[in-house]
Amino acid sequence: MQRKGLLIILSSPSGAGKSTLAKRLMLWDQTLRFSVSATTRAPRPGEQDGREYFFRSRAAFKAMVTAGEMLEHAEVFGNFYGSPKAPVEKAMAEGRDTLFDIDWQGGQQIKPAMSGNVVSIFILPPSIAELERRLRSRGQDSDEVIASRMAKSEAEISHWAEYDYVLINNDLDQAEADLITILKAERMRRDRQPDLSDFVRGLNKEFETR
Repeated sequence: MQRKGLLIILSSPSGAGKSTLAKRLMLWDQTLRFSVSATTRAPRPGEQDGREYFFRSRAAFKAMVTAGEMLEHAEVFGNFYGSPKAPVEKAMAEGRDTLFDIDWQGGQQIKPAMSGNVVSIFILPPSIAELERRLRSRGQDSDEVIASRMAKSEAEISHWAEYDYVLINNDLDQAEADLITILKAERMRRDRQPDLSDFVRGLNKEFETR
């Protein structure tokens, strides 16, 4: 039975495990498509257009927004970021699910634009102390950057109730298992199986010929 592809939104404060869980989900189901964002920032060494990001000029990015070609977009630290609509719609038509690793603001823009085809999941840390420990264990950021991320985390967490599901990432393996359970159940919802009515009509015809 062919179904429309889903848009799976994963959001969390930095350090709660969103990106790690997204990677695990992609390994679990390799038909999943990861949404590649467009950005106006310059490519970093080793980055390729269309792989890490679609790199666009500010003029080209704004033209895409004006033409309605973005599902969501925002300006972050002087650069624009957004999710192109066309690849997502193509995946949906093929019955493939698209995974979004975005913040609550992006999620709020996508939901009304793709109503009925969105599953939103928020990842919470087990504690604020553990969240800070995870950020520090990366060894990538200065104390100033970590303090900034922690301050932003409070605002991010305040939007937890706007999501369909909320997972507490106390144990990564369990969080992954819960995430897979959610996706399996959402795929099996009656309203996401468009051929089900025809299938049941076929069963009824079999009754008539008995």
